[in-house]
Amino acid sequence: MGDLFWNKVAGVIIGGLLLVMVIREIGGILFPTPPAGELAYPVDADLLAGSGAPVAVETGPVDYGLLLANASASAGERIARRCVACHTFNQGGSSLQGPNLWNVIGRAAASYEGFNFSAGMRNYGAVWGFQNLDEYLENPRAYVPGTAMAFAGIRNQSDRMDLIAYMRQQADNPAPLPDPLPEEEDEASAENGEAVENGEAAENGTAETGDEAEAEEDEAGEDADDDDGATEEAEDETEDNGEEE
Repeated sequence: MGDLFWNKVAGVIIGGLLLVMVIREIGGILFPTPPAGELAYPVDADLLAGSGAPVAVETGPVDYGLLLANASASAGERIARRCVACHTFNQGGSSLQGPNLWNVIGRAAASYEGFNFSAGMRNYGAVWGFQNLDEYLENPRAYVPGTAMAFAGIRNQSDRMDLIAYMRQQADNPAPLPDPLPEEEDEASAENGEAVENGEAAENGTAETGDEAEAEEDEAGEDADDDDGATEEAEDETEDNGEEE
């Protein structure tokens, strides 16, 4: 291959690049890009950027007394089948990838003898109750960071209540259910009752005050009549005395 071969190669490459540039220019002339106009549906740029502050949703306390009273332990037993690959629920059951869960409600976390708990669970160390067990089952890794439990969690609250109701029964002495929270209607009725009683008392007090005022006016009238009678008698006596003189 002589020098002319490489010249030809370079010429082909340069010619190809020039052809691409020419095609782009011709395309821009034939099909110009229109200027950007207004959007048919205006979009808030702050919302797209995520600069808006999150809206806080106010939630009241969870009424575990009411939820667990309406939960089904038999339905919870079916839900517990998702856990049997890692846990046993019966008394004296062996530990698998997770500890045995007999008597788990009321037991301190990471306290089951003979099982090697993760550092995250050992650091947690709280006593398992209805509330923290519910929050743990919803999202184990978010509630106890560092736990070795690979379970993704149970998002449905009703399913969690059924499972906790079943776990509560798997014990020597099941933990007592919490009392339901007082209803707001009862509190409002009590307040209304107090307001009615206060209103009636005020009306009674007003009526009594009016009666007392009327009685005082009657007494004042009688006293005035007595004074007028005494004045007339005195005038009569004076006239009699004048006649005698």
